[in-house]
Amino acid sequence: MEVNLTSLIDVVFLLLIFFMVSTSFTKQSQIAIRLPEAASTAIIEEIPQRIEIMITETGTFLVNGRELINNRPETLRNALQKVSAAGDKMPMTISADANARHQHVVTAMDVAGRLGFTQINIATVNDPVE
Repeated sequence: MEVNLTSLIDVVFLLLIFFMVSTSFTKQSQIAIRLPEAASTAIIEEIPQRIEIMITETGTFLVNGRELINNRPETLRNALQKVSAAGDKMPMTISADANARHQHVVTAMDVAGRLGFTQINIATVNDPVE
């Protein structure tokens, strides 16, 4: 009695071909990333990226939200020098109340220009429609 292995070999070859065709041979690439670790836990004070001068109706100057003690040009110049850590390359926005005197806006622009600021923007606010 002989066992016919031909049909068994055919089935094994068919299974082998089926698995070879149905298997995907994609190699997924991986990138080795080393994440940085903090060496110290010191708190670094964030330097503002822009300077904002607000002028109220009464002529009070606010530099980056901090009110100045008076509205003299020297006080404004000292405040601008203090907050401009990056020098005169920082962009500056001047916004004034609608009822503020025009002279206060000109004073702020004059002080900024004398300090060498060239990126001066004037902000306007549209009145809401009632």
